[in-house]
Amino acid sequence: MDRIVYHCDCNSFYCSVELLSHPELRHVPTAVCGDPNSRHGIILAKNEPAKKLGVRTAETIWQARQKCPDLVLLPAHHGLYREYSKKVNAIYDRFTDLIEPFGIDESWLDVTGTLHLFGGDPKALADRLRDTVREELGLTISVGVSFNKVFAKLGSDYKKPDATTVISREDFREIVWPLPVTDLLFVGRAAARVLGQYGVTTIGELAAFGQKALVELLGKQGGQLWEYANGLEHSPVAPAGTYTPPKSVGNGETFPRNLTRKDEVGRGVAVLADEVAVRLRKHGMKAGTLQLTIRDPKFKDICRQRPLDAPANTARELYRAAMDILSRSWTAGAPIRAITLTAHNLIPEGEAAEQLDLFQSCAPQKRDKLEKLERTMDAIRSKYGREAVTVAALAPPPEPEEDPADLPF
Repeated sequence: MDRIVYHCDCNSFYCSVELLSHPELRHVPTAVCGDPNSRHGIILAKNEPAKKLGVRTAETIWQARQKCPDLVLLPAHHGLYREYSKKVNAIYDRFTDLIEPFGIDESWLDVTGTLHLFGGDPKALADRLRDTVREELGLTISVGVSFNKVFAKLGSDYKKPDATTVISREDFREIVWPLPVTDLLFVGRAAARVLGQYGVTTIGELAAFGQKALVELLGKQGGQLWEYANGLEHSPVAPAGTYTPPKSVGNGETFPRNLTRKDEVGRGVAVLADEVAVRLRKHGMKAGTLQLTIRDPKFKDICRQRPLDAPANTARELYRAAMDILSRSWTAGAPIRAITLTAHNLIPEGEAAEQLDLFQSCAPQKRDKLEKLERTMDAIRSKYGREAVTVAALAPPPEPEEDPADLPF
């Protein structure tokens, strides 16, 4: 018997929550945005009237206003969104305890074991969920119904807003395979670019490409995407409150002004390395690979990654790896608008065994000392606040003529 999995997606979540306090704007092009004065002036969410005029999430405010000069902009209230996210998931909890949030406005539900309590019709129960959220909270959701999580998410994206889409084992080829390959979960721009070079532009073409060939092109991810396209994804929906280890840990920063000097960039990288390292230790994970993304003022991204000498979760090691990537991919003096560091290939700390290497930049004994030092910093920050102890990168900047090579650590 197939599972019955829902993917519930709140429509235009940030904007919908804001419009609860501004009902007069429901039929007026409206968007929620970041603070333009701190260069976070991008569209975070938009309502349907704005969407029909071409306003897109993540574009800049000035781009949106070129399409819609009368666009109404509202500030974001993230605490309010978290509050409504809890309320929405509390409604889901009435129907099943298998609820796995996927971001603040999306959740997977497995109703296989409880469907009989609510009439036994998967689509009818999905419609009931939509009606309940709308009546009690004034928000709308779209629900995808399928036999696995990937196709359920495709279903919630298939028709919006306030809709239910069923994708069954019998008809998924007709519904899913004609869709663009970028609609498939975890097919990012880089993977889509590689697939496009081989004529793969739809999910059906991906499904027919061959698993072995995809592994050769994209590594382990290629084999996983082939399974997704062919309806072979079978990961469980985690019970409510269950901890799921992250697949990656990243932090990004858009700077108040463009960075051009190596010492400025180094300090920005150091802060991000510290933040990523703290989060890795919090999750009890170490990274095997580090990715660096540089964004210039024209929003062009350079994305590079490299394996670490050994699995690591210290700021010093992440910093050195990031600066190594930077030295190979950044032209000194070229302006940088934003930087993102992302740790990939995560493994639990207890499983992070390593092979000894005489030429490693950081010997195991030294790495142990670094980890103890940074865990001590974690404890101090936990007790006295994050500003109680920090990396040297946050100290007053040195004179320009000083060599920044070893400044942060």
